[in-house]
Amino acid sequence: MDKKILLIYTGGTIGMVPTEAGYAPKAGYLQSFLESIPALSDPSMPKWELLELCPLLDSSNMTVLDWNRIGRIIEEHYDAFDGFVILHGTDTMAYTASALSFSLENLDKPVVITGSQIPLFEVRNDGLDNLLTSMLIAAEGRVHEVALCFSNKLMRGNRSVKTSATDLYAFSSPNYPALADIGTRILYNNMIPPRKVEGPFRVQELKKIPIGIIKVFPGIQFELFEEIMSESLKGIVLETFGAGNIPGTADAILPIVRKARENGTVLVICSQCLKGSVSLGTYETSAALKEAGAVCAYDMTTEAAVAKLYYLFSCGYDAETVKAKMEEDLVGELSK
Repeated sequence: MDKKILLIYTGGTIGMVPTEAGYAPKAGYLQSFLESIPALSDPSMPKWELLELCPLLDSSNMTVLDWNRIGRIIEEHYDAFDGFVILHGTDTMAYTASALSFSLENLDKPVVITGSQIPLFEVRNDGLDNLLTSMLIAAEGRVHEVALCFSNKLMRGNRSVKTSATDLYAFSSPNYPALADIGTRILYNNMIPPRKVEGPFRVQELKKIPIGIIKVFPGIQFELFEEIMSESLKGIVLETFGAGNIPGTADAILPIVRKARENGTVLVICSQCLKGSVSLGTYETSAALKEAGAVCAYDMTTEAAVAKLYYLFSCGYDAETVKAKMEEDLVGELSK
């Protein structure tokens, strides 16, 4: 195959080695290990190069600045490669996939994020299949967006969520069909619409915007969260029950919503349910949020909602514009 793929290793389980303190990434190790795998030099595989982030990270330490580093690497090598495979830890993989889906503007090449639950050095591991499949998908060029490939599924990056800490089938796409099912063949979903490209590829770097998440639970005392609703907090994602419901009376949360409005904080309503959509006002217990001007995330994942807030504020939009665009489908992240 004459296609050329750039592998970007950020850290994560797939390339880790055993240490006295447990699994950890080791600079320079993955290059020599990959060169020893016969399948990677097979004529049916694309040519590849490996680039490592420095320092390598456990994905739990991934930050907005690291998303920008990955974006810059892709931007710098965009014309030299047919596709990109990002090797990443699983803990924040869905966040990175969501963030890159927004920040890589007018993307017209495959960017596939993958990793593993078991390191490659182990005799029994899931990393090799994930890696080989991701490389083939990146080389075929059927998918022109940020996708997540894991355990026989190719998912839209901003629709993916991590659903298991131990199963090899660690990710799912609850509200959107798989981009491809992977078995003896890679079967692409031809119903997936092509991504709209409206200009040259560019990276919108993300800023360290103050954003928070509050998970609603039975007996929650909303007044305890009033203090965090300061002018510096730009956005907050409220994970509610079901279709956007909150416990207690409307009066309990109204002070928070009112304070958010006064401070220009965008309040986004997501559901704690993996499947389904938020529908503010369907039940009396969500009507107060709708009337107070909270933003409906529809069927967006929390990961996508957080990444979208980072992106929109980094673009320089004011709070009212961010509210409007949060309810628009920008890169396939939501369905109404």
